[in-house]
Amino acid sequence: MTISSFLKRASGYLHGHPAGFKALVLVTLSSGSLIAYSDSQSETDRVGLGPNQKEQKKKKVVVLGTGWAGTSFLKDIDISSYEVQVVSPRNYFAFTPLLPSVTCGTVEARSIVEPVRNIIKKRNGEIQFFEAECLKIDATNNQVLCRSNLDQNLGGNREFSLEYDYLVIAVGARVNTFNTPGVRENCYFLKEVEDAQKIRASVIDSFERAVLPGLSEEERKTHLHFVIVGGGPTGVEFAAELHDFVQEDLVTIYPMVKDLVRITLIQSGDHILNTYDERISSFAEQKFRRDGIDVRTGCRVLGVSEKLLSVKVKSHGEVYSIPHGLVVWSTGVGTRPVVSDFMEQVGQGDRRALATNEWLRVKGTENVYALGDCATIDQRKIMEDILSIFKAADQDNSGTLTVSEFQDVVDDILIRYPQVEVYLKSKHLKDVTDLLRDPEGNERESVDIEEFKSALCHVDSQAKSLPATAQVAAQQGAYLSRCFNRRQQCHELPEGPRRFTGVGQHRFRPFRYKHFGSFAPLGGEQAAAELPGDWVSMGHSTQWLWYSVYARCKIPSYIAKNII
Repeated sequence: MTISSFLKRASGYLHGHPAGFKALVLVTLSSGSLIAYSDSQSETDRVGLGPNQKEQKKKKVVVLGTGWAGTSFLKDIDISSYEVQVVSPRNYFAFTPLLPSVTCGTVEARSIVEPVRNIIKKRNGEIQFFEAECLKIDATNNQVLCRSNLDQNLGGNREFSLEYDYLVIAVGARVNTFNTPGVRENCYFLKEVEDAQKIRASVIDSFERAVLPGLSEEERKTHLHFVIVGGGPTGVEFAAELHDFVQEDLVTIYPMVKDLVRITLIQSGDHILNTYDERISSFAEQKFRRDGIDVRTGCRVLGVSEKLLSVKVKSHGEVYSIPHGLVVWSTGVGTRPVVSDFMEQVGQGDRRALATNEWLRVKGTENVYALGDCATIDQRKIMEDILSIFKAADQDNSGTLTVSEFQDVVDDILIRYPQVEVYLKSKHLKDVTDLLRDPEGNERESVDIEEFKSALCHVDSQAKSLPATAQVAAQQGAYLSRCFNRRQQCHELPEGPRRFTGVGQHRFRPFRYKHFGSFAPLGGEQAAAELPGDWVSMGHSTQWLWYSVYARCKIPSYIAKNII
């Protein structure tokens, strides 16, 4: 059974259950993430007008981008409460984790895209879509300036502006070249469907060039030397896909040059897949070496020309050149120009990504939100509020805090400062009140403010930035749409934790990312997976193991019918 037919059956099964039923299919496909889909939306998340309520003018919501974050938001937003407009230079959603598979024909490009207009169809209204690029965000006047990317010969005004009450920035990121000379001119990237198609054509062209008459063996080797810069999930998977493509297909079509093909993977760090468990990194490196893939770690690329790659060995400073036929650059993400300009407007010009609070609102604004790869959550540190927390818990104003008093605010602390829970797990503490024990581990009846500070002073070291993955972006989009749908309801009945630096409660619970695990295809029907709980799986059975994983969650499912 293909994945497509499997997911179609699952979708049909889900449609037969009531709206409150939620099911999730976790499909581990690529790019280091488990991608989750569900096919239901709780009716409690939809907020409409009651029979006795007067209809109010809808607030205008403008969404920039149709990637994982943007489409997840659009899928769940209640348009009976908002007038929604979408701007994106592409009129489709792309299942980006499968892009490496498109480069080698394992999956066709048409199988990983879904028209945006199919996604935004709503039973109770319409979402407007404009195929255009956002050129500038005017935060002062609540406007975005856009330009159509369609052929100007079609006529009409290519530039237009849209006003908004709320703006959702989900434009993703561009490839980070680190200002390395020659990268943009001589390298291929792997961020869009068009990139994958260009790589596929170029690989074939390299083989065709290599079999032309009149070439020396060295020239043929150069044409067939494929270099991948970046040892993260995308670079590793592309190297694996390319190796399988060469060994299973191309060597039979071009047998005269089968012994001249080389694949080199260059990584600046000490290991490939260095964000994974070290057991996975080691397994991947050993697998690649057995396959004949040249893995060069601890190397930095200084420049790329049409035929040569300049590399520096970081350990001893040696610089050498590598002849190449094709270079794929996959070394992380950088900020898009429109986002950089907006960051200057809101006083974030010195940052690498848009900083938001824990509710995904851009810092320095009141009505702008940012999701996905273009943003990062600036988690508030517990030590910034330590005096306010102590004062809120010290109900009798005694100047000391008992365990019982601390327990009264524990739930709010865990919700407001998620790094506390991570710190407890790292120290193998069973309960947050264990933090109040003395240095010898003995229980204390109470602590003063200095002892309280000492108990929590290391907690903020566990505040980590979220990875730029589809898994994170999809969850953020679903979270923000829920907040929008429940805005009025939660204004009257706040659901968030108490405000330690103010009065009352926060309107919403802050965004909390739930990591379902990471997956790394390594070629040859072998893969590695890492799940929460320090569980690692490697080998032939891993990929199929995760095709059968189910859980309960609520994350977008619109692309499920169109995969493979």
